[in-house]
Amino acid sequence: MKSAILLSLLIASSVPAAEVFEAALGREAELPKGKEADGILGDFVLRSDKVEALISQNSPNRRANMSTFYGEDGVTPGCLYDLTLRGAHNDQLVIYAPCGHGFVSYVKKVEVKEAGSAAVESVTTAAKNGGVFKRHEYRVQDGVQGIFITTTLRNETKESQKTFTKSDFTRFDATGTTTDDIYWTDAINPAHKCGYAVGTLSVKGAEKLADTLELTPGQEVVISRFFAVGTSPAQAVGEVRSVKGGKLGSITAQILGQGDKAITTAKVQVPDGDKSIPAYPDAEGKVSLKLPLGPVELPIEDLGRPRAMIAFTVAEGTTAAPKVVLAAASRIRFNITDESGKPIPCKAHFTPLDQDAPKLDLGPKWRAHGCVDQYMSENGQFTQQLPPGKYRVVVVRGPEYSHLEQEVTVELAKEFVFKGTLKRVVDTKGWISADFHNHSTPSGDNVCDTDGRLINIAAENLEFTPTTEHNRFYDWEPTIKALGLESHIKTVKGIELTGSRQHVNAFPFEPDPLKQNGGAPDWNDDPRITVLTLRRWQTERADRWIQFNHPDLSNMFVDRDSDGIEDGGFVGVGSMIDGAESQNGAGTDILADAPFRLSRPAGSLAMKVTAVREFVWRQLLNQGLRVTAVGVADAHSVYGNGVGCWRCYLPSSTDEPAKIDWAELSPHAKARHLVLSTGPFLEVTTQNGKIAGDDDRSTGGIDLKVRVQCTDWMDIDRVQVLVNSRPDPKLNFTRASHPQMFKDGVIKFDEKIHVPLQQDAHLIVVAIDEDGDQKTCYGTSDYAKVRPCAYNNPIYVDADGSGFKPNGDNLGFELPTGGLKVDAAKEKLMRAGLIKDGPQPASPTPTAPPAAEPKKKKKK
Repeated sequence: MKSAILLSLLIASSVPAAEVFEAALGREAELPKGKEADGILGDFVLRSDKVEALISQNSPNRRANMSTFYGEDGVTPGCLYDLTLRGAHNDQLVIYAPCGHGFVSYVKKVEVKEAGSAAVESVTTAAKNGGVFKRHEYRVQDGVQGIFITTTLRNETKESQKTFTKSDFTRFDATGTTTDDIYWTDAINPAHKCGYAVGTLSVKGAEKLADTLELTPGQEVVISRFFAVGTSPAQAVGEVRSVKGGKLGSITAQILGQGDKAITTAKVQVPDGDKSIPAYPDAEGKVSLKLPLGPVELPIEDLGRPRAMIAFTVAEGTTAAPKVVLAAASRIRFNITDESGKPIPCKAHFTPLDQDAPKLDLGPKWRAHGCVDQYMSENGQFTQQLPPGKYRVVVVRGPEYSHLEQEVTVELAKEFVFKGTLKRVVDTKGWISADFHNHSTPSGDNVCDTDGRLINIAAENLEFTPTTEHNRFYDWEPTIKALGLESHIKTVKGIELTGSRQHVNAFPFEPDPLKQNGGAPDWNDDPRITVLTLRRWQTERADRWIQFNHPDLSNMFVDRDSDGIEDGGFVGVGSMIDGAESQNGAGTDILADAPFRLSRPAGSLAMKVTAVREFVWRQLLNQGLRVTAVGVADAHSVYGNGVGCWRCYLPSSTDEPAKIDWAELSPHAKARHLVLSTGPFLEVTTQNGKIAGDDDRSTGGIDLKVRVQCTDWMDIDRVQVLVNSRPDPKLNFTRASHPQMFKDGVIKFDEKIHVPLQQDAHLIVVAIDEDGDQKTCYGTSDYAKVRPCAYNNPIYVDADGSGFKPNGDNLGFELPTGGLKVDAAKEKLMRAGLIKDGPQPASPTPTAPPAAEPKKKKKK
C-alpha cells in the first residue's frame, strides 16, 4: 500500500504543471491575486509549478490602472501585469513592459514542444511600429522561479530606424542594481515579503544593449531576459544568478527569539559589493537564498533588538546555515479601548526625547502598521518595537475623541504596556462624519495599501467613505469586512473619473471586476458629457451623487478655454452636478480676501499665481450659482497625505456606521446639508430650525444659533459670520474681543447671533483657531499645521418674501479668468490694498496638490 502511494506521488510530481490559458469560461477565477493584481476576463494566465503570471490581452484601452501611463498611447497590451509565487496570491507588480509600452498587433498563446514549458507572445508588426517588427515571448518552465522574456526587434524597412529598448517597470520605492548588473525591487510594503529581479541573459545582433538602438535595414536584435520573483529581493536576485549559470549554493537560515519562537519581522542584509540586498524570514523565521560560494556574513536587523550576524561558508549544493537566536525586543504593547471596554481603532505617534536620538523609521508612508513615526490600528491591540529610550507617546482617534499622552521609557529587551481609554467627548448625535474622496493602490497614482487606507479611515473616525478609486469602479467593502471594521466604516461603490482637466466623483455604481476599469465609462474633456455619462451609467438613480474634485472654478464657470476672456465657462454644468470641493487637502482659506495669491516656492526665484478656490466659490455664490461645498482629504498615502484634514458632517438618522444607508443620506447631501470641518463640530440653526443649505424667510434680520464643540486637543478663537460672502465686521467674534462668548470645555461656543438684514442674503458661519494647529493629532505629519476650522454651506434667507435673489457682488475683484500673469495679479492685489510693492516672501510647497498628467514619452 505504501509503495502504491509513493508511486502515485512520484507520477503526480512528474506531470508538467506549466500551462497557459485565457481567463474565461470559468477559469477567470484562477487569475493571479495580490495587492497589485489587475487581471480581467480574456487576459492570459501563464504558470508553472513555481510561479503564476498574467499577460495582458490586446483589447481596446487595456491598462493596468489609470496612472501607469497617461495619454492615448498609454495603453499596455501584451505586458507582464502580475507575477507571484504559485499559490502565494501576492502580486506586487504594476507592470513590466519590455522595451516600453504601446499598441500591439496581437497577443496569443504559443505552441511549445518542450515538456514543462508554456508561453505567450505579443507581436507588433513593422507596419504598426514605424518599420520595426517587435515580438515578446513570455515563457515559464517548471522548476524555475520566474519567467523568461525574449524580445525580437527587426528593421523591415530600407532605412535605418531607431527603436526604444528600455523597459517600463513600476512601481517601487526600494530598488537597486547588483555588481553583476541585475536590477532588483522590493515590495512597497516590506511586510508583504515579495521581491523581483531582472537580468539580461544574452543580446544577439548588437554589440551592446542601450536604451535606444539604431537598426540598419534588415538588422535583427534578440534580447533574452529572466524576470524572477521571490519572497525578497535577495531571493529573486539568487534566482536570476542561478539561471545565468552562476556558481551558487542554497542556504536556509532560521531566526528565532526567546523560546525558539520564530521572528518574522527581521531583515537580513545580503552583501553585494559595498551595498546590500534585503531578505526576509518566512512564518517559521526561515530565510532561503541562493548565494555565491565562499564565506559570508549576513547582518540581521530587527527594530528594537541589538544587531546580530550569521556567519558561515556557502558550499555547492545545500548549506544549512546556523540558527540564530535574537535578544528580546524593546517594545510598547498597546491596549486601547472605548468607554465600554471594547477595542477601538486608533493612531499612535512617537516622539523620541533622548538627546541626539535618530528619527524613527517604522515603515513606509503607504501603510498603516508602522508608517514613518506612527502606527494606525484597526482595533487598538498592537505592539510596536522601538529602540530603547525615552518617548512621548500620543494616542488619538480623530476630532471627536479624547487623547492619551504619556512619556514612557522603553528599556532594553523589555515591554512597556500602554493601556488607556479613548472617550468620545464631542456629541455629534444626529450627524455622521464623511469624506467623499480618497484613494488607495487601485487608483494607480499611489501605492497605498487598501487595508492601510481603511485602517487610516477608521483611526481618524470617518464613518462614511465612498470608494472612489481613479477610473475604476471598485468596492472597499470586502476589505472592511476582512479587517473587522463593519461597525466603524460604511462605504458605497463609486469612482473618480479622471483626465487631463476636470475630475469627477460619482457613486453609487456596481463594479464588474472582470472588465476593464471595473466596467466604468471613459472620461471626456467636456465635463458636461462626463457628468451626463455618469448620471445615466448603469441606469439613473435618485441617490447618484456627482461632484467636481479639486475644481478650477474659473475654468468651469467663468473662462472655459482659459484665454483670459470671460465666456461663462461650461454653460449649464453647475445645474448638472451635486457638489464641488471647496476644500481639498490642507488649506484653510475660507476667509481669504482675494481670489488668488502670489507666492514664490521655496528655492525658486520666480513668483507664481495660485487660485484661492474658497474665495472664488464665495464669488460664484453671489452670482446665483448654488454650488454645494464639499471638504475632502483626497488621500493618497497613510502618513502625510492621509485622511482627516477635511471632512463633512451631514445629518443621519443613525449614529451607527453599520446602519448608515446612503439612500437616506443622499437627500441631505443634495439639499446641501453639509458642514465642512478640519475637526471642530459646528452646528448652525436659524430661529426657524433651518440648517446648512436650507432656504429660510425672515424680515429685518434672523437669529442664528451657533454651537461649536472641540475635543480636548483642539480649540477655536474666532467665529465669523459671512453675509453674502463678505465677512461682516460687526459679526466677528474673537476670544480677545468677546471673551464672555467663548468657553474652555468641549463646548467652545454656544450663542445666539442676530444678523440684521435689509436684503436677501446667504449666511455662512466660520469657526476657526487662527493661530492653532493639530500637532496632538498628526504629530510630524504636514497635517499638524492645519488650523482647526469649520463652516457651513450657506443658509439662504429671503428678506422680503419675494423669493431669494443673489446680489451679484464680486467681492471687489472681477471673476477670475485663466492665464492671469504675475504682474497683472500683483497690480490687482496692490489696487485692493492687500500687498505693497516689493518682493514677496517665499512660500512652502503646498501639501498634496491635485495629480497632474506627466508629459508623454514617445516610444517605438
